[in-house]
Amino acid sequence: MIQTLVIPGLNGSSDEHWQRHWVRERISSSVVEQENWTCPVLAHWQAKLDEALSNTDGAFLVAHSLGCLLAASYAGRRGAGLIRGALLVAPCSLETTLQMHPCMIDFGIEPLERLPFPSLVVGSLNDPYMSVPQLERHVKAWGSDLVTIGFSGHINVASGFGRWPQGYDFFERLVRSSMVPQPWPSAATSRSDLVRSSTL
Repeated sequence: MIQTLVIPGLNGSSDEHWQRHWVRERISSSVVEQENWTCPVLAHWQAKLDEALSNTDGAFLVAHSLGCLLAASYAGRRGAGLIRGALLVAPCSLETTLQMHPCMIDFGIEPLERLPFPSLVVGSLNDPYMSVPQLERHVKAWGSDLVTIGFSGHINVASGFGRWPQGYDFFERLVRSSMVPQPWPSAATSRSDLVRSSTL
């Protein structure tokens, strides 16, 4: 059974959001819950993801919006070795998000290092949180595969994405790609290493 950690973005995901449907329909999935969804601090969100990863033998991530930047922040982080792959849906530009939600987000700098695990980005052509040029820039920097699904807003409830069966198809594509040997940058980390680092 494939373990999956679902990572919402700013303000979390409501019960109608496709991420919550995902967890209800896939028993091997769980949401990485944060103590503060409305004023996120990167270090705090990383600590919660570290904890969730340490309870697995390796997991896939299914992230949305700011959650994608949390996943991308693991490019140089110890816990990356436990990430088998990441489905990154409607990633946001940190610069744009800070402009839209000033004084709410403490997420450091835009994460633009190559990811040491396979990743598939699902983007929209009219996402208010990330323009197409920004999307292309991030995908190239991360070394991700990209699929766009037309004019789909932020791929959330407001743009009509409640239950989203197509998301499962994209996830299966990611899982298949993770089985093909690739020269991913080294990200060797054991579960015990992560547990130790989280307690230092």
